[in-house]
Amino acid sequence: MPSLLSVITPVFNGDRFIEFCIQNVIKQNCPDVEHIIVDGGSTDGTVDIIRQYAENHLHIRWVSEKDQGQSDAMNKGISMAAGAIIGFLNVDDYYEPDTLQDILKRFELLPEPSLLVGNCNIWDDDGKLLSVSRPSEIGLLNLLRGRYEDAFPMNPSAYFYHKSLHQKIGLYDVDEHYGMDMHFIFKAAQNAHVKYVDKLWGNYRYLEGTKTYTDDKSGQNSIRVKAITEHYRKLAPFYVRMRLVLLEMYSKIRAFLI
Repeated sequence: MPSLLSVITPVFNGDRFIEFCIQNVIKQNCPDVEHIIVDGGSTDGTVDIIRQYAENHLHIRWVSEKDQGQSDAMNKGISMAAGAIIGFLNVDDYYEPDTLQDILKRFELLPEPSLLVGNCNIWDDDGKLLSVSRPSEIGLLNLLRGRYEDAFPMNPSAYFYHKSLHQKIGLYDVDEHYGMDMHFIFKAAQNAHVKYVDKLWGNYRYLEGTKTYTDDKSGQNSIRVKAITEHYRKLAPFYVRMRLVLLEMYSKIRAFLI
């Protein structure tokens, strides 16, 4: 029997993108998917759009109520999820065609718990492709070394994982409103079997006015990334910290000789 994949979309006042998001999951034509939409009490037309689609598509489950922010909404989605596999799709992001079927097939061969990571397009407001995230070197050591371009998946539309992973690492911190994805990846790298596939699965819209864009442009994001990385460096086992020291010494010597 195929596993069920739970796609979770947290949203608040997302009427600009919610219909496209819902249709994107529908167009995956994946019979073994449920789409859980967790609305934070939107005051625009978001809830009306969700309700309209949910009435005609049984794979859509949803709730609308005030929450404590995105992390809280994500946790609610996890608690509602019936699937053994979880993917997060933010309201303004989307999957490549046939992604979800591909994910389910690949998970049949993966041990539990696993984190499966692919590539992700990054688009601007004008639909211009800014870059492609290819975290081919994902792993704890590279994350701790700050090799974010090579090791950190930029957006959850391009990674999926076993729900049981949360039994090891806990849920998302409801007081964390910006760095929840980064905390998750650091924890997953230490507690899950991590598998990278060089295939395009996700699309991330890097939009002006969003909290991520504003946080990045203000410089707060780089400060936060550095602080989170240092936090996990301090928590790393002694042998990992020693390997980091040796790798950093080697890099300095190599740069000097060159």
